[in-house]
Amino acid sequence: MRRVVITGLGVVSPLGNGARTFFDGLVQGHSGITRLPDQLHPRLNCRVVAPVAFDSAAHFGPTRLRMLDRVSQFALVAASEAIADAGAVFEKGDRETTGVFVGTGMGGAQTTDDGYKSFYEEHSDRVKPYSVLLAMNNAAAAWIGIDHQLLGPNLTYSSACSSSAVAIGEAWKRIAAGELDVMIAGGSEAPLNFGTLKAWEALKTLATEDPEDASASCKPFAKDRSGLVLGEGAAMLVLESRDRAVARGARIHAELAGYGLSTDAEHITRPTVAGQARAMERALECAHVSAAEVGYINAHGTATLANDAVETAAIKRIFGGEAQTPPVSSTKSMHGHLLGAAGALEFAATVLAIENRVIPPTRHLLNPDPECDLDYVPETARTVANLTTAMSNSFAFGGTNVSLLCRAIAQ
Repeated sequence: MRRVVITGLGVVSPLGNGARTFFDGLVQGHSGITRLPDQLHPRLNCRVVAPVAFDSAAHFGPTRLRMLDRVSQFALVAASEAIADAGAVFEKGDRETTGVFVGTGMGGAQTTDDGYKSFYEEHSDRVKPYSVLLAMNNAAAAWIGIDHQLLGPNLTYSSACSSSAVAIGEAWKRIAAGELDVMIAGGSEAPLNFGTLKAWEALKTLATEDPEDASASCKPFAKDRSGLVLGEGAAMLVLESRDRAVARGARIHAELAGYGLSTDAEHITRPTVAGQARAMERALECAHVSAAEVGYINAHGTATLANDAVETAAIKRIFGGEAQTPPVSSTKSMHGHLLGAAGALEFAATVLAIENRVIPPTRHLLNPDPECDLDYVPETARTVANLTTAMSNSFAFGGTNVSLLCRAIAQ
């Protein structure tokens, strides 16, 4: 098995665009969560979301924009940043051994919502001619391949909230097995439209607005947590074999050392301790790393009543209880839940935590839940000089659980 490293990172997020801006926002405890303007969606009870400040016209011309849903726009910008960060100029031979794996839960949700509104609410008989191409789930991955002329496998993964973590893990497998040399892997999601928000509202999993501060509405592991906050954005990584990266003198952010995948196979929405624990255990076994070596866990941490308690119990099952468990934090407290893109964004945060030796905090954890009794790094980032190994968890409706493990690597 070949070792696989991360040489490029690209981010479009509610905390700002660019990997460095994103991580700085996490460390400083900023929140990208905000209140929906009253006039925007007067029929919504959902009042808080985590949007991206994104000027489409700054990145794409009007002709190109007619072919790109917001989800593809995010993916393309994040992928371009990641490729530039990696210094990856693809020659013809490189293109044939470079693939693109992208995770998304909802694909071109904005296009779909616009179409329904036009047809059913405005009674228009005309549909945008590119609607199918804009809305299809594989559009983001396809456009990355087209723009960078990457001729290897181009696949889209959709397993709800673990989609992009699966994409990254499966990309790792292709390189580790020697099938490919380079992969662009990550996820993108743009679900902040009326139809999607209304559907999530019906599930009764969305957070209620904090009465004093809307930006504090997502409270993972807190006793007064009320649910998740939907966000949008993208994160892309350049993965390549360590030998290739070293040979070309690339800067290496970290090594992707382990990938654990499991399925609950019990309930479509209710998580299980056993399923989540299996994913973490398999990631450790894959990386040949002991639980004691892990210095940080970026939790799935959705701020729903069920997930946070179950994840806490699953972490304890693998790491041995409160005394032995490493620091844990949920960055969703600041950037919200990006659904299919969540795993990629949070893994990028985990890689940057390793690289900078700084653990981002869990914000708004002022009233801890007694059932959630681990070290969640409340409120303030923590510098850890010997932080070399970390895990990122992504769990999903449908029961697909993923744990990714990264570690520092000597340059």
